[in-house]
Amino acid sequence: MLDLAEEKKIFDQGYEIIGALDEAGRGPLAGPVVAACVIFKADLAISNELETVDDSKKLTAKKRELLFDLIKKHFLEVSVGFCDHKTIDRINILQATFLAMKKALGALKNKPQFLLVDGSLALPNCSISQQAYIKGDKKIFSIAAASIIAKVTRDRLMQEMDKLYPHYGFIKHKGYGTKEHLARLKQYGPCPIHRLSFSRVLP
Repeated sequence: MLDLAEEKKIFDQGYEIIGALDEAGRGPLAGPVVAACVIFKADLAISNELETVDDSKKLTAKKRELLFDLIKKHFLEVSVGFCDHKTIDRINILQATFLAMKKALGALKNKPQFLLVDGSLALPNCSISQQAYIKGDKKIFSIAAASIIAKVTRDRLMQEMDKLYPHYGFIKHKGYGTKEHLARLKQYGPCPIHRLSFSRVLP
């Protein structure tokens, strides 16, 4: 079970509002990258409802959906930011991830004084104090919460994309490069939401 030890260290430095950032969708061959930010104060507690918060990849889809609503209930604020496939192709996936994170920050009403960011790199050109955490979604409660918001948001969007482009099986693999997805790509070629800059999309 994750705890709030890292978050407490930051609050002990005098910060009053903290944000945690994570993304979903860096690896897929289609669709957007989605970043989520969760905002909280020192009174955040891991209630019984939140004790199963973990890295989104470790949870079932049903569990993620349940926690999605509970996170929105218990955190001060939650926001998301998107970068579509065209932007990813234009500026690359890393820069698109950073841009999605900045969009999530820009959508907030409550501005954080410190950021916990999943990954090995801090958010560039950001005036907010921050710390990057490698595999933060596996170790830090608030980043894990952000990972759930990002994952559920993106999965829901890809379910809608499946209705528009039913030949590719997006409802199952959400755009990741599964054997089935690659077979459909070979059969039908890329659709309008495929990332053409990704090597496995175009033969």
